[in-house]
Amino acid sequence: MKAICVYCGSSPGMKPCYAEKAKQLGEALVEQGLSLVYGGSRIGLMGQVADAVLARGGRVIGVLPEALKTNEVAHPGLSELHIVKGMHARKAKMADLADAFIALPGGFGTLDETMEMVTWNQLGFQAKPIGFLNVEGFYDRLFHFLATTEEEGFVKPGLVEALVLEAEPKKLVERLCNDPWPELGVWPRANK
Repeated sequence: MKAICVYCGSSPGMKPCYAEKAKQLGEALVEQGLSLVYGGSRIGLMGQVADAVLARGGRVIGVLPEALKTNEVAHPGLSELHIVKGMHARKAKMADLADAFIALPGGFGTLDETMEMVTWNQLGFQAKPIGFLNVEGFYDRLFHFLATTEEEGFVKPGLVEALVLEAEPKKLVERLCNDPWPELGVWPRANK
């Protein structure tokens, strides 16, 4: 594994712990020798995780749509910045550059990007680990909803438990790097 894509808010959120965990995640990526792939912004949790990786000498690759270049203010210190036509191109480029995905707390964009990667795994378009950093139970209600989709027959059994849910950044990164992950066509697998 060489790079992990992190999806997160362009806002810092209401609680200081979100920024703290974003920084810890950046540190954990560098400790594992992993590059960060992310949305390219210098603001919100996006900026926090990128700054943490850069401060420790890590590699940060940003992917930013043209339309957001001035709105989100592209991070000036990245190792690499890709400017793409739109959000679909952004998601495809980020997926191409990453070996795994992590969702930090965030809003609609974070959920959209992460769930698309879950769907790509489900359909066999890729087989890449996906984790959620569950800061102070942020994703508890989402995972309750996802369990309901499985119970009601809308999601095949085992797909939800194939997602990695952890509260601590270092443990989440270690699990994504070290837990066995299925090849294409053999999804799902159960968490240990």
